[in-house]
Amino acid sequence: MRGNGLERHLLRARDLIDARYAEALDVPAIADAAHTSPAHFSRRFKQTFGETPHQYLLTRRIERAKHLLRETDRTVTDISLDVGFRSLGSFSSKFTEIVGGTPTEYRRKMRGLSPVPTCVMMAWMRPRGRAVLKKN
Repeated sequence: MRGNGLERHLLRARDLIDARYAEALDVPAIADAAHTSPAHFSRRFKQTFGETPHQYLLTRRIERAKHLLRETDRTVTDISLDVGFRSLGSFSSKFTEIVGGTPTEYRRKMRGLSPVPTCVMMAWMRPRGRAVLKKN
């Protein structure tokens, strides 16, 4: 499968990640949605989107967690479980690695900001260095 067919399947797989980020997704399950082998899927996904499927999933989970930290009073533990992490420790370490501060620090910092539309906030706060869909 080449060209537009595979790209369409990659988009479908990315949509799957976007819709089901909180579930226990692995590369074989996502590759199945793209109708390709896990190894080929991972290579093509990275070529197309600039990051591995796992990195994309983590980015999506962290983006959702950031939104929940800004907009709710839910506990950090509840948020970590809601976005698909299995433990508070793995969530906190990955959040700190990607965002540059702990979830609690992020919440405290964001509470001092004036209200900004969510779309603007997401674009502004998205982790740097992530590629967008390449155009052919």
